[in-house]
Amino acid sequence: MLKELLLQFILSLLPVFAYQLWYDKDRGSKDTSLIMSLLGGGAMALCMITSQSVHGYELDFRLIPYTVASLYGGLPTLVVLTIVYAVFRIPMLDNLSEFVIFSVFIIIFMMGMSATLRHFHRVSSLRKKRIGLFIMSLICLYYALTFILYFSVQQIQFNAEIISSLLISIVGTLLAMWLSIYMIESVREKKLLYDEVTRVSANYRNEVEKLQQFIDETSFAVVLLDREGIVTHINELAIKLLRLKPEFNNVKLLLGESYRDIFVPELAAAYEELLQKALNGDRETLQPYIEGDKILLKSAFSIRSTVNEQVAGAALLAHDVTEINQLRDEVGRMERLSLVGQMAASITHEIRNPMAVIRGFVQLIQERSGQTHHDYFRIVMEELDRVNSIISDFLSLAQNRALAMEMSSLNDIIRDMKPLLEADANLRGQSLLVELGEDMPSIMVNDREIKQLLLNLARNGMEAMDEKGILTITTEYKDNVIELRIVDVGVGIPQEKMNKLFEPFFTTKTRGTGLGLPLCLSIAERHNGRIDAYSTEGKGTTFVVSFNIHTQEVGIAT
Repeated sequence: MLKELLLQFILSLLPVFAYQLWYDKDRGSKDTSLIMSLLGGGAMALCMITSQSVHGYELDFRLIPYTVASLYGGLPTLVVLTIVYAVFRIPMLDNLSEFVIFSVFIIIFMMGMSATLRHFHRVSSLRKKRIGLFIMSLICLYYALTFILYFSVQQIQFNAEIISSLLISIVGTLLAMWLSIYMIESVREKKLLYDEVTRVSANYRNEVEKLQQFIDETSFAVVLLDREGIVTHINELAIKLLRLKPEFNNVKLLLGESYRDIFVPELAAAYEELLQKALNGDRETLQPYIEGDKILLKSAFSIRSTVNEQVAGAALLAHDVTEINQLRDEVGRMERLSLVGQMAASITHEIRNPMAVIRGFVQLIQERSGQTHHDYFRIVMEELDRVNSIISDFLSLAQNRALAMEMSSLNDIIRDMKPLLEADANLRGQSLLVELGEDMPSIMVNDREIKQLLLNLARNGMEAMDEKGILTITTEYKDNVIELRIVDVGVGIPQEKMNKLFEPFFTTKTRGTGLGLPLCLSIAERHNGRIDAYSTEGKGTTFVVSFNIHTQEVGIAT
């Protein structure tokens, strides 16, 4: 008897073992109802086929797979298994009373299970075990009552064997039920844990990717370390801005390296001290690093765990502020130009009119004084004219009015100015060479301003040369850009002064005002152009005025 009941016990657990194998293999499948119907139906059939008879009363565990499969498979499984149970059980019934009892049991069982299913799927694992044991306790009570009724009707005396068979059957049923739910819940919890680990891993990968994308796109050089000082993230900008060892020319080569091994020896101590303080929990303020024209601001800080505030790593940030510094200088230049404009607007009428009166009286005195003090009067007149020229430069530099533009050729403007420039060069004992490009487009210009620009740059070149010097003026059109080149063979300009050429009041001449080149730059910019200067001491200077006509309406002139 014990062997037969043990076989029944194993057969009742077969659906659970098969379900576990299927669930592990096919985690994404949603056909639980179908699988439970097949497994539960097969186990029920095996249990009924191998049932053990005790004086004509059949003891088996067929209701274990029936109940477990219905609880986890849902209402469709309950209906399918009920049909399977009826198909196998009805032919085994001996009389009408057994049929009636079977029918009543099926009806009550289906009603009870239908009411339990929805609640069963919403409760915890412990509650599911309790529900399963409660259902099987009711079924065991049904078994015990029918068992006692059967033996009473058959007038069979109870003995130790019969009672032990009943008790073993009840205990085995309850144990099989508990094991079935426990094993299925274990599988499901394992699946939930697997899904959670998968989700967390996916989120972690996404966060790592987003962090790397952010680091790659930021304008800062970034190096992230773990608590051991190993590089976990770094961007290409860090390779460009920070002075790393030549062998670390790729981001992938740097990952997994210690921060102590990546910097060049001459800077290693400074960076190591900065990062070590961050790994120790200290935050470093911004520190400038200057190398030539390049200015870096670097800082390091600790990365702390959100759980216990312990140091989990460190970050090194470096920002190239060279361009910002240059922009600040440019803003300063523009502010000085604005100041010049304000000064020019305020002093124009206050100085120019008295200067004109003074010049008139000086000229009148000169005419009445004869030739005695002629040189003195000439010097006074020249100085007054120079002051008047400075005032004119002020006005030209500060003007912000709309210019009257018209289509004109740069070559035609240069031809108009050529006689004046040649005369000026001849007075200095110098020569003028003019080479004009062919097929030069006409552009929108203000002739007076372009002539002033050309005259200022040409005279600057002449003043920089000795006698016999040659000033060369050329024009060229290529790639939607018209270039005007003015080349002298003078003394040249020191490199340390090149960056200040276009600043107001800066001059390399002993009697210069420092307004000529800023005025030229202002004129070029108002014509959608720019000025570049190139100079070599002892060999000369070249000024290149470029006009971008890409967005202008152009015509062809020669």
